[in-house]
Amino acid sequence: MTTNVLPIHHRTVQVRGHEIAYREAGPEDAPVLLLLHGFPTSSHMFRDLIPLLADDYRLIAPDHLGFGRSAAPSAADVDYTFAELAGLTSAFTEALGLERFALYIQDYGSPIGLRLALAHPERITAIISQNGNAYEEGLGAEAWAPVLALIAGRTPETEEPVRAIRSLDGIRWQYETGVPPEYRDLLSPDAWHHDAALMAREGQDAIQLGLIADYGSNFDLYPDFQEYFRTSRVPLLAVWGEGDQVFVPAGAEAFRRDLPDAEIHLLPTGHFALETHAPRIAALIGDFLARRVPLRP
Repeated sequence: MTTNVLPIHHRTVQVRGHEIAYREAGPEDAPVLLLLHGFPTSSHMFRDLIPLLADDYRLIAPDHLGFGRSAAPSAADVDYTFAELAGLTSAFTEALGLERFALYIQDYGSPIGLRLALAHPERITAIISQNGNAYEEGLGAEAWAPVLALIAGRTPETEEPVRAIRSLDGIRWQYETGVPPEYRDLLSPDAWHHDAALMAREGQDAIQLGLIADYGSNFDLYPDFQEYFRTSRVPLLAVWGEGDQVFVPAGAEAFRRDLPDAEIHLLPTGHFALETHAPRIAALIGDFLARRVPLRP
């Protein structure tokens, strides 16, 4: 665990003609932990975790194209799909010269990171999944109903309920749902107001509807992700908010089916577990990586 407060740098890099913003902290020669955020947030979700691990790891957290401070070109000019975001993430790691790294995956970051692992398994030293799903049983039925309807057929009628997911109320629901009363006052309202402001920018409607409509392409890859787990035996730690109704705890437990040595921790919180349990998650990550992936070769 960290004893010194190391600075977090806010940087940008050109990747395939797009400006990609990222946060970085830690020694340049330390093992790398690549932090991939979910919907509807950005690298902002890692603001509390990064300082807790920066003594021992080089932490790098990009904003996906269309999110956070990264470029958000029009959906008329860019094909917003998970394949495209994964390709950009791979190119981002190459632009920064990252040859081997552990992955922290959450929500959208899960299929993006796992696509990267399929393409370059030799680069992945370990996976930390924080409510980052790879199994059908991890899908919360009520939360996914409007999304599955959109995937099945994109019409004005199926688009409208999905738009509500990125409204201020919809985003706040993702932060608050499943968080027990004793942890509610640890939630910063700044988090959902920050996300909602970015989601309200011009062009976001088409960008986000396109990505959500494409989510079915990730379901198609679930068997491949699971085969990757079985063949690679990648060290995996799941730290999961057990109250999450988007990706339910069964998704965490399912990892053991393909990775019997997976370490699973269900925490008393919701979808954005770092908002209430960043110190606990940092301690679990530090212990896991120290045992399963030595700090130095």
